[in-house]
Amino acid sequence: MKTAMLRSPLVAAVAVASLGMTGVAGADTHLGLEERLAELETRIAAAERRADNAEQRAELAEAQAEGRLSADEVEARLARVERQASGEEGFSFNAYARSGLLLGEDGKSISGGPYVTPAGSLGGAVGRLGNEGDTYVEGIFNYRMRYDNGARAHYRMMLADSVSTSNDWTADESNLNVRQVYAEFSDLPSFTGAFENASIWAGKRFDRDNFDIHWIDSDFTFLAGTGAGIYDMQLADNWTSNLSLYGRSFSDFDIVGSEDPGSTDSLILTSNNYVGNWQFMVSGLSAADNDERALESGDSAADSGFHTMVAYHGDSFFGLGEGNFKAALIHGQGLGAEAKVLGADGSLTEDAQATRLGIYGTTYLAPSWRVAPSILAEASKDRYVAGDDYKWAGLNVRLANELTRNFEMQYEASYQFMDLDPQGFDGRNAVSGDFGKLTVAPTFKPQVGGFWQRPEVRLFASYTDWSDELNDYGASSFGSDGFMGGQWSFGVQTEVWF
Repeated sequence: MKTAMLRSPLVAAVAVASLGMTGVAGADTHLGLEERLAELETRIAAAERRADNAEQRAELAEAQAEGRLSADEVEARLARVERQASGEEGFSFNAYARSGLLLGEDGKSISGGPYVTPAGSLGGAVGRLGNEGDTYVEGIFNYRMRYDNGARAHYRMMLADSVSTSNDWTADESNLNVRQVYAEFSDLPSFTGAFENASIWAGKRFDRDNFDIHWIDSDFTFLAGTGAGIYDMQLADNWTSNLSLYGRSFSDFDIVGSEDPGSTDSLILTSNNYVGNWQFMVSGLSAADNDERALESGDSAADSGFHTMVAYHGDSFFGLGEGNFKAALIHGQGLGAEAKVLGADGSLTEDAQATRLGIYGTTYLAPSWRVAPSILAEASKDRYVAGDDYKWAGLNVRLANELTRNFEMQYEASYQFMDLDPQGFDGRNAVSGDFGKLTVAPTFKPQVGGFWQRPEVRLFASYTDWSDELNDYGASSFGSDGFMGGQWSFGVQTEVWF
C-alpha cells in the first residue's frame, strides 16, 4: 500500500516534468510528438521500476536486520534487483491479436483475407484493411536473466490460435499451437574475436531477422522451424553474419511402389549477412527421400534446392524525405522455389524456379497525413507440373489522416494482376485477370501518431471487384455463391500489439 501511494505521485511528477521539458504541446509534427511520447513512456516505466527497486531494497534491508539473510546474500539479491530494475532481467509479455466481422451486402459472412485471390496460394497477398474476418492471437512469454559473469539468457515461448468462427466457444475449431520455444545466450565471456558480440540459440522459433509488409500480411521471406544458430558474428568492421540450421517436416506422402506412407524432413542451412544497409542471404535446402514423393503430374519432386535474397533497408523514404523503406529481390530453385516460407512445400518439382520482388515504404505527406505504399510480385514456372507458369503482381497503398488525438480516417487501395497457367494441376484452370479493392475505415485508438500505434478499433466499408475469368480458376473462393465480384462488404475489427 505504501509503495502504491508513493508510486503514483512519482509517476505523475515524472510525467509532468517530461511534458514540460520536451514541449509536447508545441511539437511541430506528429513524428516529433510520437518520439516525445515514446520518451515519456520510457521515463514513466523507469520511474515505476525505481519504485519497485526501492521497495525490494527496503525488504532486503529488513531481512538482513532481522538476521534472515547474510550480508553476502543481500548483496547478491541487490545485484539482481538492479538488473531487474534496468530491464536486463525478469519476465515480460508481448502479444499480437486481431478479431472482427466481415459481412457482405446481404448481411452474411463472406470470404476474405489477404490471400483470398487465386494468386493467394502462391503467396500473392492483397491489402488486408477491411478484408479480414478471422480471429488470430499470439501470446509471447519471455524471461531474461543476467548472470554475475555478464552472460545473458533469454527464454521464449509463444502460443498462437486462429479461428474463423464468430462463436465465443471455439474448441472444436481451435488451432492452438506452440509456435516458438527456444533459449538464446549472449554476452558469453568465453566468446572472443569475431564471436565477442555473438549470441547462440536452439529450439523452435521464427528467425530474428524476418521482416514483412504488414499492410498485406506478407513476410518477404519467412525463415522458421526447429534448429539452432548463431547471430551477429563480426566478420569485418561493417560486416556481421548469422548462420542457422532449421528443420521442417513435410506431410506424409505415398512412396512410389509402396503401400506404406513416408515422410521427409526439410533442412535449411542459411547464411544471412549484413553490410551497412545491405542484406545478403543464401540458403541451401535438402529433403532426403522427397524425390520419392508421388506427384500428381508424374514429375519428380525436388529433394534439394537453393534460395537467395538481396535486400536494402533504407533509413529514408526512397531518398525523397523522412521515413523508411525496404526492398528485396529473391530467387529460388527446386525446394527454394517456395520463396516466402522456406522449406514448407514438398510438392515442388526439381526444375521449379521462382523470382520475387518486394518493396515498401512509409512517410508523412503532411503533419497529419501518412502513407505506406508497397509492391509485391512474383514469376515462377515448372512449379508443380512441367510447363506451368504463374505470374502475379500487386500494388497496395495505405493512407491515414489523423484528425484528433484519438481518431483517424484510414484508406486503402489494392490492385493485383494475375496470369496463371497451372497446366491442370489440382484441377485448376488457366486464367488471367485483375483484382481491385477500395476501403474506407474510420479508426479509433488511444493515441494516434505513427504507423505502428496500436491498439485500434476500426469500422470499415470495402468495395471489391475482379475479372469474371478469375471465377473459373477452381482453387479459390472466387465464383462461389454470393462471391462473384463487384460487391460491397462491411465490418468491424480490432488489432492489438505490444
